[in-house]
Amino acid sequence: MKNSPTTLTPTPSQYGCTNAAAAVLTRFHQVRAQTLALKAPLSAEDMSLQSMPDASPTKWHLAHTSWFFETFVLAKFERNFNPFQADFKVLFNSYYNGVGEKHPSSERGLISRPDVATVLAYCENITARVDALFRRGAASSEAIQLIVLGCHHEEQHQELLLTDIKHLLSKNPAKPQYKTRWPLVSVNAQPQQWAHFAGGLINIGHDINAPFFAFDNESPRHKVWIDPFEIATLPVSYGQYAAFVDAGGYETPDWWLSLGWDWLQTQKITAPLYWQKHENQWHTFTLHGMVPIEANTPACHLNYFEADAFARWMSATSATHRGVRLPTEYEWEQMATASAISVIDAIANANLLSPIFSQNALHPLAPRDHALASTTTPAPQQLFGDVWEWTQSSYGAYPKFQAATGAVGEYNGKFMCNQYVLRGGSCVTPRAHIRSTYRNFFPPDARWQFSGLRLVR
Repeated sequence: MKNSPTTLTPTPSQYGCTNAAAAVLTRFHQVRAQTLALKAPLSAEDMSLQSMPDASPTKWHLAHTSWFFETFVLAKFERNFNPFQADFKVLFNSYYNGVGEKHPSSERGLISRPDVATVLAYCENITARVDALFRRGAASSEAIQLIVLGCHHEEQHQELLLTDIKHLLSKNPAKPQYKTRWPLVSVNAQPQQWAHFAGGLINIGHDINAPFFAFDNESPRHKVWIDPFEIATLPVSYGQYAAFVDAGGYETPDWWLSLGWDWLQTQKITAPLYWQKHENQWHTFTLHGMVPIEANTPACHLNYFEADAFARWMSATSATHRGVRLPTEYEWEQMATASAISVIDAIANANLLSPIFSQNALHPLAPRDHALASTTTPAPQQLFGDVWEWTQSSYGAYPKFQAATGAVGEYNGKFMCNQYVLRGGSCVTPRAHIRSTYRNFFPPDARWQFSGLRLVR
């Protein structure tokens, strides 16, 4: 997730403050504290390893988020700026070519030095120096905007930290737990229903006059035409996806895009990521360890190829699912915006990363809003807080989009190629990233994120 900002400053009243600068400072400290809380269950060894090129060590995430504030805020606005350590400029740069050289992302697990203690000292130092910038009144409007962007950037890395450590722990034959909270409660299945939307000429994208933060790839707001459609009230579940696997879905080329079938064959993929069969029962690895799949929870860690193949299989084999497919991102946004479930209510009830870390389940949950399921007019559920949902939309620029100038402009626009859009938000997505216009994006073979799907017809 790599985006840049449009609307920036939090509402002071959200933080019990009387001015924007105080609100931003409070939010800054909350975000920094949350990141440190996420590393608490981990050993120094856990924090230093890298399980694949797409993932990063926890130690690197901690250092990089501090590097962002040092590079884009302190270097420009701090009086007599002096870097914490000169070589950090290269070691913890991610993809900002305008800033200078960067260490190869596939070799982040080889950075044994600095050690974890030094990285934590770096985090503490940068936090204190940004705080001092506010305390002496040196935080200009531009600095505040960059700090707010840095907070949202850090929250993106909080999500990545959890998905990356999950992938790392899954490589350990002992299948260790990140946190011990299992089992989650099993529930009875709710019926799959279809919610109808009329379509038409509708507005899509973030309204820059809205009083909350959004990234630049969510704008400009513009009109698109959508034909009438029906969308599933629930995401595809583990039970539904297991039926596809057990029916030979990973052995039948008919359901797969050509690139997807090549990926299956080259990587020798036979089931979703983290799935293993024990005594004829599918299990999956979670941040709580290896557990049996819960049939009624949303299936996750599926890539675009897997989501698309499942939709094709359902369309061909189920009489009640003829013509189903992945939604476009515009259909998804209209559904989320026009649904009887308001975004505010969805956030209040969702399984989202909380400022109180112990409240988070760190895994998709079964449907929880039974009242909505019993209404005469079906309404979509679980839009936010369980899994990111793949759409069939390629990730590109909205009409009249313009990337920001300078290094911060690299945050988003240059990634608009060979990726697909996901909507919603997962069980490890911070609350500030939950809104109907948010555009997440990944390549079609990426599946270590909490990504699933919802069908449309």
